[in-house]
Amino acid sequence: MLHTMRWFGPQDPVSLFALRQAGCTGVVTALHQLPVGAVWSQEDIRARQQLVEADNDRYAPLHWAVVESLPVHEDIKKGRPARAEYIRNYQQSLRNLAACGISTVCYNFMPVLDWSRTNLNYEMPDGSRALRFVWQDFAVFDLCILRRPGAELDYEPEVAAAARAQFAEMSAEAVATLTNIVLLGLPGSEEAFELAGFQELLNEYAAIDADALRENLYHFLREVGPVAEEVGIGLCIHPDDPPFPLLGLPRVVSTEADLVGLLQAYDSPANGLTFCTGSLGVRPDNDLPGIVRRLGNRIHFVHLRATKREENPRNFHEADHLTGDVDMYAVVQELVREELRRARTGEGNPSLPMRPDHGHQMLDDLEKRTYPGYSAIGRLRGLAELRGLELGIRRNLQATEEATSPLAAEAPATRFV
Repeated sequence: MLHTMRWFGPQDPVSLFALRQAGCTGVVTALHQLPVGAVWSQEDIRARQQLVEADNDRYAPLHWAVVESLPVHEDIKKGRPARAEYIRNYQQSLRNLAACGISTVCYNFMPVLDWSRTNLNYEMPDGSRALRFVWQDFAVFDLCILRRPGAELDYEPEVAAAARAQFAEMSAEAVATLTNIVLLGLPGSEEAFELAGFQELLNEYAAIDADALRENLYHFLREVGPVAEEVGIGLCIHPDDPPFPLLGLPRVVSTEADLVGLLQAYDSPANGLTFCTGSLGVRPDNDLPGIVRRLGNRIHFVHLRATKREENPRNFHEADHLTGDVDMYAVVQELVREELRRARTGEGNPSLPMRPDHGHQMLDDLEKRTYPGYSAIGRLRGLAELRGLELGIRRNLQATEEATSPLAAEAPATRFV
């Protein structure tokens, strides 16, 4: 696989130099400074490429391998008349990216919030810190802080009662911390949503159920898919994180059935997937190795991360990359097999871009300010483990193939006495 890490641009506390030393050859980044819906000009794209490649003449080369993300404007998700203009802008951005040699573009279709957690500093047994989602904590925000109309219907009675009791004991500081975590903005952005106007953003989706959101997604794909196909770009949607409805908002990219439906909506190699084991793995009904076997030819980008479901299965935390509920060995084995299949048939990119998704805050990074999940050392550990796992799987598959080949069967055995 092509080993990459995410980089949020010049303001990222983790430098490109650090990514290079971690063993990356690809960089996953975006033009976070541009407003959502704006056209990405070739000038801006090439300026970012020049930053990424600035030290390539002195050190091991880096290149901008994947765009994550080219955001989809909310008017597209809501199916408003203004979506036509934003779709045209998106199409032009794809053309400009292709003209600059970038061929993999990740995006998501989650309404309002891109991802949700309730704790950014969950202490692990080894003292490192992880991201965590607790259903009752989220109920505290929804029922007692936001006070969303109708929220009571979305929670089990015992959870709602426990949330209200928990809120009654919380300090003002604890309330502010939980609010700030839930209302975090786009990854890489310093801006968060404001509580005062947040309910209005939710109200704009009041008449949009899962079927309507899904149809808006399919409309988007049918409009931008032909352009992506024409210019040689692989679009790859990121699954919902977490993969179930929140705040009364629908989620339509959470299960294998969701993935199959969107691939069929515009049936082209240009319409593909970001295979995120962390997001999909939260649901026990998602068979991750099976998804790779069945949909692997449409995977354009890979996020490898493990989550661990807790006693309440809606609660989870981000585990070490090789532990948790994700069978990482089985997943990586299927991804390697898919790459070998592509190399054999000539179909698709035989080197899937992969990044270690998130990482624990650990060692010296415990004292540093970093984007949640994107500290340097935790991701370095994750990438090192995943690279070792991949190498072991490749060597094992190679040895198995050699041992079962006709030539191997005919070769005389060598014995040492």
